Amino acid sequence: MPCRALLLSHLLLFLLALGRASGTESSPYLPAPKDVRVYSYNFHSSLRWSPVEVDRGLVLYTVHFKTGAFNQWEEMNCTRITQTECSFPWSLKERRWTVVLRVRAELGQVTSDWVETDPFVAERNTTIGPPNVKNVIENSDSLLISVTPPFGSEAADFLQYHVSYWENATSTAVKETRTSSTLFKIGNLKELTLYCFRIQVELRTRSDRRLLGLQSVPKCHRTTLSEATRAGYIVLIFVFVLLSVSVGLFLLWRHRKTIKYWSQPPLEIPAHFQEYLKDPSMPVLEVLDNCAEDDPHDSLSVVCFEEGSQTLDGQAHLCSISHDGEVT
Repeated sequence: MPCRALLLSHLLLFLLALGRASGTESSPYLPAPKDVRVYSYNFHSSLRWSPVEVDRGLVLYTVHFKTGAFNQWEEMNCTRITQTECSFPWSLKERRWTVVLRVRAELGQVTSDWVETDPFVAERNTTIGPPNVKNVIENSDSLLISVTPPFGSEAADFLQYHVSYWENATSTAVKETRTSSTLFKIGNLKELTLYCFRIQVELRTRSDRRLLGLQSVPKCHRTTLSEATRAGYIVLIFVFVLLSVSVGLFLLWRHRKTIKYWSQPPLEIPAHFQEYLKDPSMPVLEVLDNCAEDDPHDSLSVVCFEEGSQTLDGQAHLCSISHDGEVT
């Protein structure tokens, strides 16, 4: 019995030394990564996990993959990396392939356990985002919308757009329409009304699998006026202006005497006349005469000669004619 126990202990020590030398055995001292999952959006896929926290040293990670057709683990260009994310290579771009991935942590010669993911199929497990709205043209009774797909579709793919729209004032009454065209119209709308819409993509693959994407953020646009309504508004404005002018002219003619009375300046007697009327003995007339004499007046001088006569000093007689006809 003692020899058998000694033999078992030596065998155990040998196996432990062999495991340390190879460095391939997992160690309970290094925890495995957690929250390992495949993140896929619009068929762009990657493997993500939470970092492994240790007291000392830099933890590295290694990722392997295998497909449903070949049950053999292969490296995925993510060997001994420091990041906690590994993108799928081009070799895994096929959407119908079933892919399984695994990741482990490494610290020097110590490695953690492998953590495997569930089987992943892109055309079944990816998240499809909303389409991109390129342009919206507002009309009086419709909205013309142009969109682009959220991803590049393959030859056998069929994309259908689910459009929900509603009048902004009554958002509870939501209408829906479907189309496979990237240029479509929402019709039968009211004029000068704000409408909101959102779109989501439905993908139907070659295997007749359907995958419904996320809805877009609501976008709102207001419809315009039609030409008939615009012409009606112009006619109404013209009639209103014409009626206003006619009413204004009629009121002016109707109250012309009152307007003329109020528009004339008030007639007032000058202050010196008022004083004279109050006291006739005041020398107002003398002031008026002086004012009259001070007024300049035009005078005309005429030089005349009597026929056959000459003056002693050789100068002609000078006659003055005032403005009142006096001649000197």
